[in-house]
Amino acid sequence: MAHQPQRGGGGNDRNRRDNRNAPVEGPDSDIVEKLVHINRVAATVKGGRRFSFAALMVVGDGKGRVGFGHGKAREVPEAIRKATEEAKKTMIKVPLRENRTLHHDGSGRWGAGKIMMRAAPPGTGVIAGGPMRAVLETLGVQDVVGKSTGSSNPYNMIRATFEALKVQSSPRMVASKRGKKVADLMGRRNDGASAPEAVEG
Repeated sequence: MAHQPQRGGGGNDRNRRDNRNAPVEGPDSDIVEKLVHINRVAATVKGGRRFSFAALMVVGDGKGRVGFGHGKAREVPEAIRKATEEAKKTMIKVPLRENRTLHHDGSGRWGAGKIMMRAAPPGTGVIAGGPMRAVLETLGVQDVVGKSTGSSNPYNMIRATFEALKVQSSPRMVASKRGKKVADLMGRRNDGASAPEAVEG
């Protein structure tokens, strides 16, 4: 009988561990994690070289939020965990048109990395490769055409892609900055599109 409280205490410990993990799994249940690149690095120390691993991760919720992070550790799983935590802390919100593509074309540059992205009609799919594809898929983009015209370094490509995504703006955001209504902007776009047809006719 004297040992029953101890067994109960062990159960409470397990419950506490479960409760401690529950908040972490809840908000991140929709987060998609992708390993973009992992590299073995070496530091020269007294007595030889010390090896460690550097991981580059991209995370997103598939609904317009995405982030990336870099982590380094002696073991691969620990490096991935550090990179994932950093990526979740640096997530940005990107407006999407019809929850499937970008609102407008864009380009980004970081160092020697240069990329361009174009909005695409339904059914196009994600036409992009490497790190850029990982970012766009975790972001939730379904139709887009992307191309890298600079360095193939994954770190530069990721940062260049995020520079292009940061300047994405929706008609609502533009209307609020100009103090106008969305209908006014869309009407002006339609008028501009119909003007050349009238001239040609």
